[in-house]
Amino acid sequence: MDRFLRSISYIFHPLLMPILGVIFYFSKSPRFIPVDIIRAKLVSLFILTIVLPILLFFLLKTLGKVRSINLNTTKERILPLILNCVVIILVLQRILSPTQIIELYYFFVGILISTITCLILAIAKFKASIHMIAVAGVFMFFVALSFHFSININGTLALMIIIIGAVATSRLHMQAHTYKELIMGFFVGLIPQILLVPYWL
Repeated sequence: MDRFLRSISYIFHPLLMPILGVIFYFSKSPRFIPVDIIRAKLVSLFILTIVLPILLFFLLKTLGKVRSINLNTTKERILPLILNCVVIILVLQRILSPTQIIELYYFFVGILISTITCLILAIAKFKASIHMIAVAGVFMFFVALSFHFSININGTLALMIIIIGAVATSRLHMQAHTYKELIMGFFVGLIPQILLVPYWL
């Protein structure tokens, strides 16, 4: 059971959640988008949102700025969160455009707002759960897409609720966060996506 609960934190790692949201969007969007464009977007996003952050983490670890991938202290979080903000801004400027795929553009704007909020909280010595921020943001994006495209994805939403509960349980089991940090993380991920819905729904 210990290994299972720990594995949940890695399977649903925050680095993987944005690309999961993008894949879900392309799989459910009724719009015609050429396969070449979808492939190019996915490859570009994979490199920028997964490969680049991993390389930056190892660089920071080599420089002694972070100790582990868990970023156990608020001080350790500040520089990685700043770099993540830069990566997301790069995604918004170079890969996604409100004139091309407006839903994904505002999805990443929401991610940027959540990341900045998490950074401000870290500076204020509060360690909001980044895992919860990520899963809550994707969950709300899925909910908004179901209304936007008028599709029934109740099964997916139910699964996401189970995942949110599993991630919270995993983080508590690993003693990575308190209840307050998990709840704060959930709302930090959820609220920006809700606030941005009127811009694209």
